[in-house]
Amino acid sequence: MLRSESLFGKRESNSPNSPFSASSNLTQPGSGGVSSVQKPTPVSSQSVNTGATEAGSKLIVGPNIKLKGVEINDCDTLVVEGRVEATMDSRVIQIAEKGAFKGSAEIDLAEIRGDFDGDLTVRQKLVIYSSGKVTGKIRYGKLVIEEGGQLAGDVQVGGTPEQKELLHAKTA
Repeated sequence: MLRSESLFGKRESNSPNSPFSASSNLTQPGSGGVSSVQKPTPVSSQSVNTGATEAGSKLIVGPNIKLKGVEINDCDTLVVEGRVEATMDSRVIQIAEKGAFKGSAEIDLAEIRGDFDGDLTVRQKLVIYSSGKVTGKIRYGKLVIEEGGQLAGDVQVGGTPEQKELLHAKTA
């Protein structure tokens, strides 16, 4: 049986908030049991929680992190606090005040406090906060822009094919 302490050294912290403090969830040596370690909760300087469900897969690109040239799939929530250049099809994107996303995204809900540049299709609701800036080819179901928020480019209602059909039926 391998002991994690002998492989990686014992990691302890006196801080109760440290994600690396000794955990009572760890199996004691010689107990023969198997247990799991809970993932540490990321802490950010900007709170981007606005009611999106916490369940499901979540990718957080922290401050000073640059993620470039990727395709993001099967991610329920993408939180951008750094810089991301990618293509994504997801459920929720949250861009923090100092965060930036460049590329294309097809999502259900977008909450923008930082910068988005590229092709954005929001099937349900696009929310641009006062510090947010969205540029490019934008399609949305519903739109909320807080005073000070910026939206520029090719902007049209119709985040889903059904919404586009409904819009064309009304104008015909």
